[in-house]
Amino acid sequence: MSPRLKVLVYGVLLVCCVPFVFPIWWMATTSLKPVTEIFAFPPSLLPGSPTLDAYRQVFDLQPFGRQYLNSLYIALLVTILTLAVSALAGYAFARIRFRGAGVVFVIVLTGLLVPNEVTIIPLYRMFDALGLVDTHWPLILVPALGAPSVLATFIMRQFFVTLPAELEEAGRVDGLGRFGLFWRVCLPLARPAIGAVSIFTFLHSWNLYLEPIVFLSSKDKFTIPQALTQYVDAYGGPMWNTQLAAATLSALPVLVVFVLAQRQFVEGLAQTGLKG
Repeated sequence: MSPRLKVLVYGVLLVCCVPFVFPIWWMATTSLKPVTEIFAFPPSLLPGSPTLDAYRQVFDLQPFGRQYLNSLYIALLVTILTLAVSALAGYAFARIRFRGAGVVFVIVLTGLLVPNEVTIIPLYRMFDALGLVDTHWPLILVPALGAPSVLATFIMRQFFVTLPAELEEAGRVDGLGRFGLFWRVCLPLARPAIGAVSIFTFLHSWNLYLEPIVFLSSKDKFTIPQALTQYVDAYGGPMWNTQLAAATLSALPVLVVFVLAQRQFVEGLAQTGLKG
């Protein structure tokens, strides 16, 4: 590629990045502005009088630190449970031949076609009967056993299908059983798929909104998306700088994780046949 063409390509890519980068830049810089400066005209890209008052209010108005930890540990548990379920189920569908496997797999995939809004009332009644409303158990069990787990199972199954059968034959010669083949041979090779499943599962749980507003009512049990809706003034209007400060804090770890792991995420999807 010639230098001129390279400059042209990078220039086009930079222009295409603007619609994606600008909202994040505006959110982060506006969170440092006083309220009077947010609505100034013409708007400024940088705060004229930067202040951290909005970030102090984030923690003063409600237990944001506790809510942050709630989202973190729930997302981690959901990711671990989803990996355990999807890896085992994906391996079973890919490598174990049993009667009706294709029909069962299609039935499992139909879980992707059912919107969360359709199942939320039956789920609420079930968890209410079990006494688990206003706890974090619904936020852990529903994603780990619901549609995100179905998609993860599909990705893991597609990856295990691509593994050469000779690898398992060599394992059997060494005396490995079915679980040994899964644990020692197939699972270590599935790191790209595991990385892809881990990233999208963590992000889905971190951004979960419908289930928290249905199942949780105590502020100390809120998660980040639910907490962001609580920053309002005495008249019910939004506290713009405080909301943006909380949104910046909530988006920061997600951006860092994705930037550091995006190559593995793309590689995992490419190797499982989900190329864009």
